Amino acid sequence: MAHKVVICGAGFLGKNIARAIAQGSRDAIPRTIQISSRRPEKTHSLLAKSIESSTLLPPVPLDVTNLESLRPAFQDSQFVVSLVGLLTGTPKQFDDIQWKGAENVARAAKDAGAMLIHISAIGADADSEIPYMRTKGLAEQAVHDLCSDATVIRPSLVFGPEDDFFNKFSRLSRFLPCLPVFDGGKSRFQPVFVGDLARTVEIITRHDRKSQDPYAGKIIEAGGPEVFTFKEIMELVLKYNGRMRPIVSLPLSVGNLQAMIMEMLPPNIFTLTRDQLKQLSMDNVVQETTSSGRITLQQLFEEASLGPLTSVHEVLPTYL
Repeated sequence: MAHKVVICGAGFLGKNIARAIAQGSRDAIPRTIQISSRRPEKTHSLLAKSIESSTLLPPVPLDVTNLESLRPAFQDSQFVVSLVGLLTGTPKQFDDIQWKGAENVARAAKDAGAMLIHISAIGADADSEIPYMRTKGLAEQAVHDLCSDATVIRPSLVFGPEDDFFNKFSRLSRFLPCLPVFDGGKSRFQPVFVGDLARTVEIITRHDRKSQDPYAGKIIEAGGPEVFTFKEIMELVLKYNGRMRPIVSLPLSVGNLQAMIMEMLPPNIFTLTRDQLKQLSMDNVVQETTSSGRITLQQLFEEASLGPLTSVHEVLPTYL
């Protein structure tokens, strides 16, 4: 009997996970895929062009802030992949969606008897002053309290076609005479390919409660094979989109002033909040650990014989 995998979230990562599971279902254990989000129809129709109808179940709408809307969506599922999250929003929105919404998903998954795969972020910290990081940390705590066997994946920057990071700065380079970095752009990042994350979820969903799932209860720190400073990332953007722009270092105080003004305007391509600026000023790399409860994506790929992690140099030229 095929496993039912509910992908709770219909964005960039959700689409790639669905495609990876569909591909893996032809090679390994059969699985069916259900897209569930507030408005899942558009994503479902896009996926229907490349995924067999017998694998892709009808979409089921849900609202992560309403626990009762999750129960019918998760019915008869063996796995729930929680992609609940925000990039920008008010502190209340982060609390309601990224923390409490993720808690609702965990509770409903537990009630349905489904294994939970929760996508968090490197740097998740319940004590952080940054709402994004704080609510990611609080969500992890809620997930572990409700589903001790959940797998938590903490990605660094995720890259690939349709990503929100490299594409944004590439678009900015069309309009700006220079690309700014702050305080020298020394903060470090470890970009991870969306296809590698999707493959990881596919591998995890091959297991069930009757087998010994090696990733149950684990935290997977997910970074790619290379570490770059923020300045080096801007250099990569310009290298692969073919534009010539100077990279100018500005004081953090200038960035904070700009962000304070931008926060008062409607969201647009130039939007940068003070919290986002703080995040860009912090290292976002895998923390090596000897804890039995934590592994790195590199370790998982080695254990599963998946080959090397994907370099930005292989993928950025294809879409920037």
